[in-house]
Amino acid sequence: MALHVAKSYHELISEAKEAEENNELEKAAKIYERAIKAEPHEEYSYNRLMIIYRKLTMYEDELKTIKKGIAAFEELYQKKSERLLGKNKSVERLSNALAKSLGQKGKKTEVTFYPEPIPKWIKRQKTVEKKLGLS
Repeated sequence: MALHVAKSYHELISEAKEAEENNELEKAAKIYERAIKAEPHEEYSYNRLMIIYRKLTMYEDELKTIKKGIAAFEELYQKKSERLLGKNKSVERLSNALAKSLGQKGKKTEVTFYPEPIPKWIKRQKTVEKKLGLS
């Protein structure tokens, strides 16, 4: 296993873009994976990695990346929501009632609205699952 010198997220992105420009897609994919580990809530790395896997027809890896991205952003939005609402139950009830009345929430635990990039990744997930014969 090769040792990697710790690089900043922006250095990794620059390196990955250069690899892509030189059509070194496998190398670029590995760098984007490192960028995701460095900054798991940056949408750009996930998008580029999904595109590379699609170009390489590595649909299983693309699906794993999509699921990883969705999970990371769902966690991020959940934490933001908890921070905003705090432990104030009346604010939480009011927020849930408003979301439900706007059609953004179904049953108590079912969320029907997600901020970007989750909706476009869910759509892409369905497409990839169809290609893999999973749906």
